[in-house]
Amino acid sequence: MGRLIDLCKQKLGGAVLSAHEQHGDETVVIRKDAMLTALRWLRDDNDTKFDFMMDLTAVDYFGTRPRDERFEVVYHLFSLTHNHRLRVKIPVAEADPAVESAATVWKAADWFEREVWDMYGIVFKGHPNMKRILLYEEFEGHPLRKDYNIRKRQPLIGPEN
Repeated sequence: MGRLIDLCKQKLGGAVLSAHEQHGDETVVIRKDAMLTALRWLRDDNDTKFDFMMDLTAVDYFGTRPRDERFEVVYHLFSLTHNHRLRVKIPVAEADPAVESAATVWKAADWFEREVWDMYGIVFKGHPNMKRILLYEEFEGHPLRKDYNIRKRQPLIGPEN
């Protein structure tokens, strides 16, 4: 395994559900309840120093995984100090599509979390402004969910007077 994976397993213990390395890219899967602790440690520890959250997105595994693992929230982290990167995945159940907001760890998470809410319907608890960012407020559903009906008619909204 890679150096970062070994560090995560050593420091985070049972919070690491799984890990893998492929083509030099290291990935750790972290328990949802340990997410904020893990992200803060990754940001603050001198050996990791992930001071830059490059991206935050989600994946919908509808129909290919059990419902308690339907979604993953994915963080792409980079350390300017050490010039290394890590992918962190958080499994999210269909019955409770919510995780804690990482906006308290990296301010850049703010808009990314709003986009994931808008497109996938995953709520980020504690987010300072959890509202749609790409679609209008009256839009019904979350269009990047694999079970979203693409033929669904949306409410029409008119111009404000």
